[in-house]
Amino acid sequence: MEPINKYSEEELVVLLQRQDQQAFSYLYDNYAGALNNIIFRLVEDSALAEDILQEAFVKIWHNFNQYDQSKGRLFTWMLNLTRNLTIDVLRSKGYKKQTKISGDENSVNNIPDTSSTLLKFDSLGIRKQLANLKPEQRVIIDMAYFSGFTQDEIAKELGVPLGTVKTRMRTAILELRKMLQYN
Repeated sequence: MEPINKYSEEELVVLLQRQDQQAFSYLYDNYAGALNNIIFRLVEDSALAEDILQEAFVKIWHNFNQYDQSKGRLFTWMLNLTRNLTIDVLRSKGYKKQTKISGDENSVNNIPDTSSTLLKFDSLGIRKQLANLKPEQRVIIDMAYFSGFTQDEIAKELGVPLGTVKTRMRTAILELRKMLQYN
């Protein structure tokens, strides 16, 4: 079994610029989940989300020389690349044609899959309840649950200590739980 590497963002960028495959595997292992969540929120189809994720990582690998550290963080660059790719897929004629065909074929059985965690999450009314949270709690919940950021990434992005992020997230979740119990 190979040792597990942990890279700083700067080390990772240098290795990726050298086309290091082990660094790319690390990149995939650590960012695929967050990017897949973002894609899924846009397409609401897990198979399509996985296809777009695969294509996004191929694009990241082939276009890594376009990443400029002075313009932003690595995750932000990958997020923008992935989101743009997803939007391109949704706007494509092939996708629109396929969804129209599958919608016509399955119109009798077109019942939403309620096993989807995203639909369950939305059915609870969480988005509406976020407005009742303090702004510093709302932004953390939004980044974590709707944008796929980890707590560590949230701390770095907001420039606050990790412990602060954890405390605000826990407090926000407890507040949301109370709100949902009374509704």
